[in-house]
Amino acid sequence: MVMKRTVPGQPDGRMRLNRFLSVAGFASRRKADEMIRDGLVSVNGRVVLDMGHKVDPDADSVFVHGRQITVVRECVYVLLNKPKDAITTMSDERGRRTVMDYVRVKERIYPVGRLDRNTTGVLLLTNDGDLANHLMHPRREFTKAYKATLDRPLSPEHARMLSEGIRLPDGKTRPAEVVMIPGGKNRVVGIVIHEGKNRQIHRMFEVLGYTVEKLDRVAYAGLTYEGVPRGRWRSLTHREVEYLKKLVVQGEQREGGKHRGLRDD
Repeated sequence: MVMKRTVPGQPDGRMRLNRFLSVAGFASRRKADEMIRDGLVSVNGRVVLDMGHKVDPDADSVFVHGRQITVVRECVYVLLNKPKDAITTMSDERGRRTVMDYVRVKERIYPVGRLDRNTTGVLLLTNDGDLANHLMHPRREFTKAYKATLDRPLSPEHARMLSEGIRLPDGKTRPAEVVMIPGGKNRVVGIVIHEGKNRQIHRMFEVLGYTVEKLDRVAYAGLTYEGVPRGRWRSLTHREVEYLKKLVVQGEQREGGKHRGLRDD
């Protein structure tokens, strides 16, 4: 879907520079702070080092690395049923097919997070940078549901270990929800996780001695590809977009308001 939006900020339309960069989809607010601190951001031709500097999105010219940054006024939200062998990137220097080859909209949108080349299923794409950055934030606990096909049956003991959390080199995972898919002879497993470590599903099973032969993401933050054939896409409904924004706000409330949330534009 396409949604008109106003730029959230102060009553006079001004907003903090780091939030401007986040709303524009250029960087998370944390990354924006780093770029400001490193002197990489200029406003109206002058380098800005003040983290609290405010800009007017309609009047000020903001540049990062010589590239002008602007705020999107029309937001597009897409759900793709990603096919196998599609690269989750805007383009590929080796000429391989990317997810952008499957989605045709006039606006410039980009993937929310990544799926491995051989992983299929739900992938969101948008030009709403603020929402995308919140959905990808490592502290967020948006559920991701997968169907994994293993090289051998999963033992009850290993299912229990997954449900308690697996220790990986980059930290222990949160408890996962694990169910055996009927008819899969315990080789086809449904698993729900609440974080997004790199290649997490593969690595969780590898630690236990299994190889994931197929991986399909069947749901992301409650959104599924039901009714969307592999390699096809659909626009999110207004209700779905509002649902995602509500999840973001609820997540921030759980964190005690450490990060200011999305406003309903």
